[in-house]
Amino acid sequence: MAGHELLDQLLALPERERLAELRLLSPSEQAELSHHWELWARRDQLPPPGDWRTWLVMAGRGFGKTRAGAEWVRAQAQRHADARIALVGASLGEVRAVMVEGESGLLSICPPDRSPQFEPSLRRLIWANGAQATLYSAQEPESLRGPQHSHAWCDELAKWDNTSGRAARAWDNLQMGLRLGELPRALVTTTPRAVPLLRRLHDAAGGDIVVTRGSTEANADNLPARFIRDVRREYGGSALGRQELDGELTAEIAGALWTRALLEAVREPAASSPAVRTVIGVDPPASSGGDACGIVVCALGQDGVARVLADCSVEKASPEKWARAVARAAEVWNADRVVAEANQGGAMVGSVLRAAALSLPLKLVHAAQGKVARAEPVAALYEAGRVRHCGQFPVLEDELCGLVVGGKYEGPGRSPDRADALVWGMTELVLKQRAAPKVWPSLC
Repeated sequence: MAGHELLDQLLALPERERLAELRLLSPSEQAELSHHWELWARRDQLPPPGDWRTWLVMAGRGFGKTRAGAEWVRAQAQRHADARIALVGASLGEVRAVMVEGESGLLSICPPDRSPQFEPSLRRLIWANGAQATLYSAQEPESLRGPQHSHAWCDELAKWDNTSGRAARAWDNLQMGLRLGELPRALVTTTPRAVPLLRRLHDAAGGDIVVTRGSTEANADNLPARFIRDVRREYGGSALGRQELDGELTAEIAGALWTRALLEAVREPAASSPAVRTVIGVDPPASSGGDACGIVVCALGQDGVARVLADCSVEKASPEKWARAVARAAEVWNADRVVAEANQGGAMVGSVLRAAALSLPLKLVHAAQGKVARAEPVAALYEAGRVRHCGQFPVLEDELCGLVVGGKYEGPGRSPDRADALVWGMTELVLKQRAAPKVWPSLC
């Protein structure tokens, strides 16, 4: 190992100078120091001071959250031979693939002579000093009822399945069992999404809950410059970019027809009822270089609930390209009908779609109201619990949350193309006007 004198000298330097000095060392010297995390870590990747109970690291993609989490767990296991650590993720597969065996997971970052033994069948890691870590899935909240822990690392909490409040129950059961040792603690590492559980922790910050925020660029020295440039060009300035790159917990827009909490409440991992009718809503762009072509797949289940199954929208596409995307979606999802707005392009919309697939079941509709007015009855279906989202649709959901009652569109992009496509699909499935009842003249 490197001499203690060099180690002490490097630790005494300010963060920027220390990292610069480390890069000047020879490969062999760097290898000797590679497992001294406090040397290589940025300040925002190290535990905050104080007697906190929960450390919430809420940051953008590529920030280094997983490495920070794994190194914190390694430090607790080395310091506390009696440590009993819970490793909790969205699923057992993700816990193993990311938190344990991943590039920045526990088996990769531990020194070879101090690496824990992994027992997959028992979902357990054991260090030589006796410290243990157990793998848990947030999809199984009851598995956390009963076991006791001294520490916990919860990864990508914003991805935990919230169906029927499952995510909150998993967190609450974990907290009830976090009672071993003198100072039980939990670390949460996540890219933010405005889900109820993350909002609950964020809003309670202060005292026992300490929050660390950070962006993708904070880890620029360890990320390809092209990656940062490309994602900034594609998503910079959008709500999705603020969430996924800047680590910002998106606030609700006053007066919005949809809220993040509402969308999380209607989410399910997959359709829980077979479809009896499938419709694809299409909002064609005015030009090939302008807005996206909204293409959203909606289905009505046997249980009477409408579901969003897929967002197949395409950006900056020529008429031929977006028409092929519609035809492909209709074939993949076995659609009964395609509903396309014909305000922009009129009969051309139908011609382009029929040219892409001659057998395409097609209905052209004309908008007599503005986008927000058309969306209000569909939003009411969500409030009534008559719609579900099967999976996550970040850009579509950003657009829904940007539709404001009596106001202008305040979501990403110039126009809510995906949201409008969803509205057309849901209107056809659930709100299609039925024929008015006939009143027969009296025969008297």
